[in-house]
Amino acid sequence: MPDTTRPPMPAGETPHEPTAPRRPTEPLWRDALGQCLRSLRLERGEILIETARRAGVSPQYLSEMERGVKEPSSEMIAAVAGALDVTLGALTLEVATSLGAAPIGTAPAGPTCQAAYALAA
Repeated sequence: MPDTTRPPMPAGETPHEPTAPRRPTEPLWRDALGQCLRSLRLERGEILIETARRAGVSPQYLSEMERGVKEPSSEMIAAVAGALDVTLGALTLEVATSLGAAPIGTAPAGPTCQAAYALAA
């Protein structure tokens, strides 16, 4: 069997691969959700601990949701929405609206992404 490994790079050199220009990307669902949750919480004048306690989640978890670090389950999203006195439908609509406001040409255009956007709307 022929050896297909590349020879080692000399010390201090890095491989040069062509880089495609990166186009700006729109926020992920979890980022947009987090921004909406934080906005709703701040509109109510609440701190993380208050909202988290009512939702039955830890303040750390709620913070991670707001920062877009966590990919929360639908149950967690519903719990936080309830704690903020907003329906899951209204929250989903707000998130979808914020994603829809992203500049044209920034969204991925593949069929999977188009189907995901249709489901989110």
